[in-house]
Amino acid sequence: MIDLHINREGLDHNIQNARENGIIIPTIAQMRHPETIPEKIQERLKSVGLWEVNPLNLFRITWKNEAKESGGLFQAVPNYIELPPELTGVPCRIIAMVGKWFPTGCHKVGASFGCLAPRLVTGQFDVKAHKAVWPSTGNYCRGGAFNSALLGAQGVAILPAEMSRERFDWLREIGAEVIATPGCESNVKEIFDKTNELKQDPHYMIFNQFEEMGNPLWHYNVTGNALADVFETVKLPGDRFAGACFTSGSAGTLSTGDRLKELYPHLKLAVGEALQCPTILENGFGGHRIEGIGDKHIPWIHNVKNTDMVIDIDDEDSQRLLRLFNTPEGRTYLKEELRLAPELVEQLTWLGISGIANVLCCIKMAKYYEFTSRDVVGTVLTDSAAMYQSRIGELNGEYGAYTVHEAALDHGVHMLAVKTDSMQELTYADRKRVHNLKYYTWVEQQGKTVEELNALWYEGIWDAVHAQAKDLDELIDAFNEATGLLKAL
Repeated sequence: MIDLHINREGLDHNIQNARENGIIIPTIAQMRHPETIPEKIQERLKSVGLWEVNPLNLFRITWKNEAKESGGLFQAVPNYIELPPELTGVPCRIIAMVGKWFPTGCHKVGASFGCLAPRLVTGQFDVKAHKAVWPSTGNYCRGGAFNSALLGAQGVAILPAEMSRERFDWLREIGAEVIATPGCESNVKEIFDKTNELKQDPHYMIFNQFEEMGNPLWHYNVTGNALADVFETVKLPGDRFAGACFTSGSAGTLSTGDRLKELYPHLKLAVGEALQCPTILENGFGGHRIEGIGDKHIPWIHNVKNTDMVIDIDDEDSQRLLRLFNTPEGRTYLKEELRLAPELVEQLTWLGISGIANVLCCIKMAKYYEFTSRDVVGTVLTDSAAMYQSRIGELNGEYGAYTVHEAALDHGVHMLAVKTDSMQELTYADRKRVHNLKYYTWVEQQGKTVEELNALWYEGIWDAVHAQAKDLDELIDAFNEATGLLKAL
């Protein structure tokens, strides 16, 4: 459960800071239904850039932003791409919601809000006394640093040193304190070690996405309902919402599947991971290049009991497809030989590396379950290729100049030829095995108890956490009431 007890001194400081800096906090309900955001706030957003460090952009933490770099408002249906069979090689429909049109270009700004908001509006986090620490494999710390800047707090980003250069450049530009830990995406323990070191200083408050229940609360209530909105919009008579796939990362996005399985009880939910680090599939380990997903552990917030399948993705597939979608030669192949619409070819640049991995998971699931044209599989595109341009340059340097012929080979080998190897449908015993792996990270290393671990499996904590959105919204409303800013609009 999320601790919502009030720290009066900290809350008073936060209210004063918000009043002085014009900060109004959106509710979870408004993120689901942005059309309910006050009209005067919407009017002001018309002159605000999507990535601008402006507190009004808190109201753009939603899947329903207009696809505009500046001045956009909201739309009834979330931004999404539908990937056709000629691209994916499977007959089912694959729909992917787009993270590019969030502030920072990534939906992790929502997950970080879900972690920060409870402590902000209770005063447990004191903007005058604390620095907000965001342990991450890349995107979460960007979202956290952005939200910190909007709220006038000092953000501290912790991420592996081998992440893309664009991430480090952006974090420094926004004024975050940046700490690079050894290794790549799978070196999560090194991040935790640095976090535990910072915990010794009471001025640092840790918002660990791998254990913060605000992360699944946000995705269950916002992402889960948004993806259902997309399906209800695109479905044809007889269509079934058959499956959903999300790479693990912090596992917050997997709570989207918790909501979808309530709405569509026959839906299958899969977790993806890198083949080079098969922690879930084989209790394995290793480094990999699917940026944005951390491995070698099972996140505390992963509701493993509700996960039907694990799918491993070769990071070479994701890298090759990144180059296919983001080079002139690749686009020539997609337009002239594959005959994809120019609009879709442009939209394929909205797939970052983990988004590509998510799509590959959908393809493997579709082949395993033999989904037909009446089946729909859903996923999300965490971010776009904007944060990976240096990676494309590195690939060109490694493999040489790209050609249309090589683009065709990449499509054939790294997408169309993907098979149902390195994946497993999980039995009850399999799920319990994966859940038990949490013991070694969270009980032995991070201070959780066996009783807390067992409660995640036996006591239905997930439903209770998801339902706390209502309590959180009541606290947000009280916070905004105390600042007086909504009344003064």
